[in-house]
Amino acid sequence: MLDLLPTMEQLDLFTEGDLFQAYKLFGAHIEKRDGVIGVRFTVWVPNAKSVHVVGDFNGWIGEQHRMHKVEEYGVWNIFIPHLVEGDLYKYEIHTMSNQVLLKSDPYAFFSEKRPQTASIVKSLNHYHWQDDNWQSEKRKSNVHAKPMNIYEVHLGSWKKRNNEGLSYEQLADELVEYVIGMGYTHIELLPLMEHPYDRSWGYQITGYYSLTSRYGTPEQFMYFVDRCHQNGIGVILDWVPGHFCKDEHGLRQFDGTPLYEHEDMMKAEKPLWGTLSFDYNKPEVVSFLISNALFWMDVYHIDGFRVDAVASMINLNFDKPRHQHIKNKNGSTENLEALQFIKKLNETVFQYFPDALMMAEDSSDWPLVSAPTYDGGLGFNFKWNMGWMNDMLRYMETDSIFRPYEHKLITFSLLYAFSENYVLPFSHDEVVHGKKSMLNKMPGDYWQKFANLRLIYSYQMTHPGKKLNFMGSELAQFEEWKDLEQIDWMLLNFEMHDKYQQFVKELNFFYKLEPALWELDSYPSGFQWMDANNDKDCIISFIRKGDDEESILVICNFTALVHQNYLIGVNMPGVYEEIFNSDELKYGGSGQKNGRVKAQLKSCNFQDFSIQLTIPPLATIMFKRVPAVPKEIEGEIK
Repeated sequence: MLDLLPTMEQLDLFTEGDLFQAYKLFGAHIEKRDGVIGVRFTVWVPNAKSVHVVGDFNGWIGEQHRMHKVEEYGVWNIFIPHLVEGDLYKYEIHTMSNQVLLKSDPYAFFSEKRPQTASIVKSLNHYHWQDDNWQSEKRKSNVHAKPMNIYEVHLGSWKKRNNEGLSYEQLADELVEYVIGMGYTHIELLPLMEHPYDRSWGYQITGYYSLTSRYGTPEQFMYFVDRCHQNGIGVILDWVPGHFCKDEHGLRQFDGTPLYEHEDMMKAEKPLWGTLSFDYNKPEVVSFLISNALFWMDVYHIDGFRVDAVASMINLNFDKPRHQHIKNKNGSTENLEALQFIKKLNETVFQYFPDALMMAEDSSDWPLVSAPTYDGGLGFNFKWNMGWMNDMLRYMETDSIFRPYEHKLITFSLLYAFSENYVLPFSHDEVVHGKKSMLNKMPGDYWQKFANLRLIYSYQMTHPGKKLNFMGSELAQFEEWKDLEQIDWMLLNFEMHDKYQQFVKELNFFYKLEPALWELDSYPSGFQWMDANNDKDCIISFIRKGDDEESILVICNFTALVHQNYLIGVNMPGVYEEIFNSDELKYGGSGQKNGRVKAQLKSCNFQDFSIQLTIPPLATIMFKRVPAVPKEIEGEIK
C-alpha cells in the first residue's frame, strides 16, 4: 500500500463521493519530508474552530500541533517530524460551541486494546504475502459454480487459553487446520474492526479501518489470512456499513455536529440497537465507507463481505416504533440514499475486485438483491436465504407427528430458490438470546434429537444454495452459544457428539466432491422434484444435477417411522447405488441401508421407472445411478 500526499484532485473526489482509496489520504501516514521521517495526519472535520493532534509524544497537549485547514474541503492536515510507528494519538477538536472533544482517528490502522481508546501510528506495508496461487485460481473461477460451505466463527470464543481468545497467529495454526480437516471451504469472521464492547461481537464499531487489537497485530492477522489462502480456504468478513455505536471517542458528533450520522435524528437513530445510521447523502461518508470495503480487500486480502443488516439500511422504519415512522420525498418508506449507496458500493467493489464475494444479510423482500445493477438489482452476488432458514427451523421444531400439517414449510422455498443467488445460513443469530441451540431445537428423545439434527443439515447440504453454519454446530451443542466461553469441545468425549462431528465432516467432504450439489445452484435446471407432495408420510424426494448431467437422487424422511419397500420414481433405468445415508451406525443412526437397487419398469411420481427402498427414520439418503454393474455382483442387487 502506497502512502500518497494529499492533492486537490483527491480532495475533489472525496467531496464528490468518489475517492475509493481514501485510506491513502486520511489517517496517520509515515513519510519523509526534507529528509526527516515523521507522520502526516489528515482528518475530515468541516465544522470545527480548530483541530490539534495530541498524543504520548506531546504529553496529550495539542497547542504545538495545531492542524492546518484546507478550507473549502473541511479537511485538516499536519506533518509532525520525528514521530514513529507505535506512537499513540487522538484528535483534539475545538467545536463551534466551544466544546473540546478527544476523538480517535476514523481512519486509524490500529488502536489501543480495550478499554483504552487511543489510535496508534501504524504502517501496513511490512507483510510479504504468499497467496499468489490462491489469487490466480480465484480469478479463473466462477464462484456461483463452485462449492461453498462456510464455517462462521467468533474468534474470541472458538477456543480459549487462560480465559482469553487465541491470538491471530495461534488461530492461523489451530483454526485453519481444523477447518481444513472438517472439509469447509470458507471461514466467515464476525466483525474484526475495532469495537469497544466485547459483547457487541464486533457489530458496533468505532474504528472501521482499525483491526481489533484483541487478538494481535495487523501483520499477525495478515499471516492468518495468508495461511487460509495457502490452504485453499477463503476468508469472508462481516461488515457493518449500516450503523455505528455512540461511544464518545468514535464517530458520533465527530466535530460537535452530526457528521457521519444523519442530521435528522428520526433518520439517524436506530433504537433497536442504540446506534446511529450513516448519512449516505454525504459524499464524504460514501467515500469513507466504500474505501473501507476496498481497504480490507486491498490490504488484508479479504475475499469478501457478509454485509450486515441490509434490511435496516433500505427501510427507513426498520424496527422503529410507529410514532417514529417517516417517509421519503416520494411518500414511500425505502431509504433512497441507502439504495444508491449500496449500488455504488457493489459496482465499485466489483470494478476493483471482480472475484469478490458480496453477500447481503437481508431479511426484506426487496427484489433482485443479488442481481447486477445494470439489470435493476442491488449488485450483490449472494443473498442470505432467511425465508428458507425460518421455515426450516419452524418445521424442524415441530414434533414429527404434527409435521404433515406443516409440509409446505419444507417445499415452499423451491418456488423462489432461483430468484436470487442464495446462501442457506444457520448463523450465530439462531443460537442465542433464548432461541436454543440447534440440537435443543429438535424435538423427540435423545436419539431423535440427533437424528433430526443430521436430517436438517443433510437437507441443507442438498438444497440449492451455498451453505453457512456457525461454529459449535458441528459438535451438536446442547447449550446456546456462550460468547464469553469457548465452544463445548468437551462434548467430543461423549459418543453421540463424537459421531455427530464425524457425520458433519464426512457430509462436508461428500458435498465438495459432488458437483451435482453445487454447479447449478442458481439455475432451475439443477433441480427436479420427484415427489414434493407426500405430506402424509413427510417424505420428499428430488434430483440435483450438475453440468455433466450426472445427478444425485435425494430422499428425506421427516418422521421417525421406517418405511419398507417404499417406491421412489426415477427418470432413468439401471442400477442405483446408495452413496450417502445419515442413518448409518457410525453417525449414531439405526443402520437402515439399501446398497444397490435396480430400477423397475413401474411408474411412480410421474416417472416410468422406480426403485424400491428402505427409508430410514429421520434421515436423508442419496443415490447415484451406476452406468454398468459387473455380472458377478448382479445377484447382490435388490
